[in-house]
Amino acid sequence: MTTENLPADGTPESPVTFINVFEISADELDAFVAKWEERARLMREKPGFIDSRMHRARSSDSRFQLVNVSHWQSQEAWEAATADPDFASRTRAAREGTRQPVTPNPAVYDVVVELTAP
Repeated sequence: MTTENLPADGTPESPVTFINVFEISADELDAFVAKWEERARLMREKPGFIDSRMHRARSSDSRFQLVNVSHWQSQEAWEAATADPDFASRTRAAREGTRQPVTPNPAVYDVVVELTAP
């Protein structure tokens, strides 16, 4: 791993946040979320998993109808979990099982600013 891929604190085993925003037709949401929950339950059992939440837009006019935020103990743990062939095939099937295209926008992030209530 090169230093440009390391989290801000420089340690490859730092916790990471995985965020995936979905462009999906509002009428496809309920079925997609049900399938997403099945895949999320697979991930919950993987080493390094911390938590995951799926957020749904309140407005059907929002570009991104769904936003998934997951936390992992390290990028390596996330990469190992997402390399699972069963997870990959279920993810592909969920995208292809809709009438209209689903566009995921996944990435792994490091926290650079954190604020809490005073």
